[in-house]
This record gives sequence, structure tokens and C-alpha cells, in this order.
Amino acid sequence: MVQIIKDMDELKTFLKAAGSKLVVVEFSAKWCGPCQKICPLVHAMSLQYRNVMFANVDVDDSRDLAQIYHVKVIPTFQMFKKAQKVTLFSRLKRAFCCNGSGIVSKPIFEFCGADAQKLEAKIRELM
Repeated sequence: MVQIIKDMDELKTFLKAAGSKLVVVEFSAKWCGPCQKICPLVHAMSLQYRNVMFANVDVDDSRDLAQIYHVKVIPTFQMFKKAQKVTLFSRLKRAFCCNGSGIVSKPIFEFCGADAQKLEAKIRELM
């Protein structure tokens, strides 16, 4: 199931409830063709990956969230763990602390576009 998020309080509550699970937040708009294309695929992933939590933020209804999270293009997907955005630094830190390998050469915490295969690959990588 994809949770609809309308404001920062709802997002904070959702992220807190997720605990250590991966959270995928899609920033989109109803009028956006690529957003409409990927929406059913994201819903299907939410049913397939039960240990991942999915949320959607409509950038027209939640302009403040879109601005706070620097969303410039839609759809944009951002990944969170333990209520924090997954960043390149957090992934490198984990790689060095946990297994001493896995250096990543580019940021992996967000991407733009309606590429379901890329989204699913990121989910599998970050789970």
C-alpha cells in the first residue's frame, strides 16, 4: 500500500513508524504523464516488497514538502531509513563499518523519472 502524505507532520509520523525499514517517497503530480505511468508499478512494488514502506507526495498539494526536499523534477523518488534520507555518506559509512567494501561512486538516495526497473534495483540495493 502507498501512503498519501500531505504535510511534514504526516511525513515525520510515517518515517518514525517505519523504524529501520526502507521508505520510498515518490514526489509526483496528478497531471504528470510519467507519474501516471509509474503509479501502478509503484503500487505493485508496495505489495511485493512488504518490508519496504511506500509513500506519495503530490507536489501541487504539498508545495512545502517539495521545496523542503528540493524536488525540481517529477517524478522524484527519495529513499529514507531510520527517518533520515539515505545519502552517499551514510552508504559509504555503512560499507566501511560493516564490511569494508562497496564504495559507491555516485549518490544513490534519489533519482528522477519513471524508470520502474531502476526504482526496483534501488529498492533491492537498499533493503
